[in-house]
Amino acid sequence: MSSTEATNALSFADLGLSASLLKTLTDIGYETPSPIQAECIPVLLQGRDLIGQAQTGTGKTAAFALPLMEQIDVKLTKPQALVLTPTRELAIQVAEALQSYAKNLPGFHVLPIYGGQSYTIQLKQLSRGAHIVVGTPGRVMDHIERKTLNLDNLKTMVLDEADEMLRMGFIDDVEWILERTPAQHQTALFSATMPEQIRRVAQKYLVEPREIKIKSATATVAAIRQVYWQVSGMHKLDALTRILEVEDNFDAAIIFVRTKNSTVELADKLSARGYAAAALNGDLNQQMRERVIEQLKSGALDIVVATDVAARGIDVPRVSHVVNYDIPYDTEAYVHRIGRTGRAGRTGNAILFVAPREVSMLRSIERATRSPIAPLTLPSRADVTNKRVADFKASVAEVLNAEGLDFFSNIVSQIAEEQNVSAEEVAGALAMMAQKGKPLQIPGEDPVARPFAAADTRRPGSFGERDRKPRSDESRPRFDDRGAKPRSEGSSDRPRFDDKPRRAAAPAGDMVRYRIDVGRDHGVQVKDIVGAIANEAGIESRFIGRIALYDESSTVELPSGMPAEANNALKRTRVRGIPINMRQDEGRPDGAADGESKFDGERKFKKKPSSY
Repeated sequence: MSSTEATNALSFADLGLSASLLKTLTDIGYETPSPIQAECIPVLLQGRDLIGQAQTGTGKTAAFALPLMEQIDVKLTKPQALVLTPTRELAIQVAEALQSYAKNLPGFHVLPIYGGQSYTIQLKQLSRGAHIVVGTPGRVMDHIERKTLNLDNLKTMVLDEADEMLRMGFIDDVEWILERTPAQHQTALFSATMPEQIRRVAQKYLVEPREIKIKSATATVAAIRQVYWQVSGMHKLDALTRILEVEDNFDAAIIFVRTKNSTVELADKLSARGYAAAALNGDLNQQMRERVIEQLKSGALDIVVATDVAARGIDVPRVSHVVNYDIPYDTEAYVHRIGRTGRAGRTGNAILFVAPREVSMLRSIERATRSPIAPLTLPSRADVTNKRVADFKASVAEVLNAEGLDFFSNIVSQIAEEQNVSAEEVAGALAMMAQKGKPLQIPGEDPVARPFAAADTRRPGSFGERDRKPRSDESRPRFDDRGAKPRSEGSSDRPRFDDKPRRAAAPAGDMVRYRIDVGRDHGVQVKDIVGAIANEAGIESRFIGRIALYDESSTVELPSGMPAEANNALKRTRVRGIPINMRQDEGRPDGAADGESKFDGERKFKKKPSSY
């Protein structure tokens, strides 16, 4: 294996992609490949195995997705590529990316398969034929075992976020799947880190792979205030205008979007709302580009909506805010973006819009900038109203101090006398007329956002809504496994304790104990159960309570009042290929089933241990 430092190609056309796919990328608005795309795409197009080591958000989805599109035979309606992902959110995201690249490929079909979705739906779609399948390990295993997923025509296998699959306890499932793939196929493995187990898998299943390692950008941004807004409950444009209105010390802003089309669309919408805004993208010639930047410097423009490429080299001291309207593809781009503010000794402001699926990119950015990014509370209707009223009062006060008001004061007095009203009522009518273009009060209700990341815990999601989130060994939750192994003849009554209890807060709310039909005799470990529950039912790890392993069964505590969808998904879940047959446990108080040794917690702990 060789290692290389990635460098950018001039354009996607330099990478060997077909004219049809290049047209699609142009239509989408992609301008230049990221480092990992520039390095990986030519290698994968050659048919070689590959190991790509890069952080989440470096653009690796396109790095493997674009070569996959070039290899697909649309006439053959059987799976020709399989992409394994650790979570269903990532599976959906990859499938959506592939579908967008297939804009000029009629008849192409990509199918995401994951836990929590009806088998009936997936079986129907598989029977119709799919060219690429994107799925989580557990559900892919199930379909292979059921013979509803046939890999005989597989050309390419992609392991996305391999280290995350290892941390979630899926690596054995991944190897099980790899062993059932055709002998002749291409394999690409992507991982942010390269632990020994991942290295072992690569050495066992990849053939003379090319290894590409992308260094992530690191930077300190002490002079820049960084905040993020959770995209939820309101259209991004409405949220953007609210935020811009109430931001302190706002002078000028660069708003970053991903595509050229988006720069024009957003700039037009902002202009229609009264902002002095213009687009800056790769379609502008040098003269037009310089004119936009000069207008931003002079104050003729207050907002420039730009792509990463178009904004390179901009140095305008009055830029007080950078808004990441679309989250960047990689951390290096984020660092370059926010570097457009906080210049000339000033304090800058960086605002990041983050959708639930993009939480992992937020975490990567925090690591790259070596600073936490605080959540931003969306300004309420009252906040915006108060700000508009304050600005209106300031404008009126400025005019009151001016000379030459006698003429207008006389007009007000005449109107008051003619209409038999007070001067205050006339002033109110004039104020209403003055604010027609920009009402002082915003109509409607404030949306209720569903938080995916509490400020104190920094954890995304709630059960039923999980997000991609790279986890270090230090941050990974440890699950309680204080169950006793049932006694065999001559064994001691003393229970075995496999893991020390976690020192973390217990899940909030009531917990219900369930029994599942897998245990130590099946080779099951706590991480297998955690991974299966988290992935199949979408229950975040912090909502999974105490897990006790016995010989032929186990118990697990889960939140009461789980959604029916999560309950149904768990009933169909398998661990190491074995149906768990989950049901509420009504057995002995210690959790052991009939015939199993009693778990005597009192002998080990003076008080009942906490559930986690």
